[in-house]
Amino acid sequence: MQNLLKKAPLILVENSRDALTIDGLKCYYVNDYFGVRREIRAVDDISLTVRKNEIYGIAGESSSGKTSLIKTLAGAIRPPMRVVGGTVNFNFDGKPIDVYGEPQKMKAARWRHLSYIMQGSMNVLNPVRRVKHAFNDFAYRHMDLDPAAFRQRIEAHLARLHLDSHVLEAFPHQLSGGMRQRLTIALATVCEPEFIIADEPTTALDVLVQQDVLALIKEVQTRMQASVIFVTHDMSVHAAITDRLAIMYAGRLAEEGPTQAIFDNPQHPYTVHLIGSLPRIGDTKARKSLQGKPPALSNPPSGCRFHPRCPIAIERCSKEVPVMQSSATGGRVACFRAGEYKIQ
Repeated sequence: MQNLLKKAPLILVENSRDALTIDGLKCYYVNDYFGVRREIRAVDDISLTVRKNEIYGIAGESSSGKTSLIKTLAGAIRPPMRVVGGTVNFNFDGKPIDVYGEPQKMKAARWRHLSYIMQGSMNVLNPVRRVKHAFNDFAYRHMDLDPAAFRQRIEAHLARLHLDSHVLEAFPHQLSGGMRQRLTIALATVCEPEFIIADEPTTALDVLVQQDVLALIKEVQTRMQASVIFVTHDMSVHAAITDRLAIMYAGRLAEEGPTQAIFDNPQHPYTVHLIGSLPRIGDTKARKSLQGKPPALSNPPSGCRFHPRCPIAIERCSKEVPVMQSSATGGRVACFRAGEYKIQ
């Protein structure tokens, strides 16, 4: 990944419009059985913005709410998931769309303006149908082309992504894992959308293939000037590809800011541990692990949800919920003792 670590600086136009705005979003898994209501607060009061032409990373350990959040953003929720509060607004071609207030507009925008790179290529590619049918199913109706012109467009797009057109006649099981993952990226970008959600697209790939996939995503994003939400628990991947980074813990945001600034000077104790867990060449010291485990989101702790595991928690942390405030990294952090904890 060394060739990706030196990213060109993100250039933002003054007063440029945001590509995505989330305000006070709450999405719970709600079960009502035999008169007993049980809520799992997977996404609980999250507010953030994603700018145009940036890669925005979302990190956090398993069960922190990352996948639930991006499903909510894409409007891809099914019972027992419910949006119980907040708003999600995209800005496509200067036309704002409220995901849950304008469902018909959102339906029309999918794949043409908003696409989704799913976790695991076999979740997208039908194992009993040739690859070409996936392009027909996902993209044909959005491109307003006759079949011959559509085929030419697909082949040209595959060539830009370093894939031979012969893969269209293959079945998924005849392709390697890396090639299938490239195809999911091709599917997600063939309509040249303005916004791409990538849900752990490098999971289960070896290091060399992972490097190729990351380079491909960056190349596509740069060429199309698209906004990307990139979700992964791998902090080294975020260091390689994202411009800004949000850290999630137990359904809430813990910290947000420019990726390089967060790696240089993490403010939240949880972020300190995430970054401190990364291996470093020549460093043979034993890593200090974080004690405990994430709380059950059906019955989260009061106050700051991290306080039962926090090494510098005070009484206030168990009673008050910290709000996101400006941090020393130029971003935001939700912590009463931000910047005070360092791993020795």
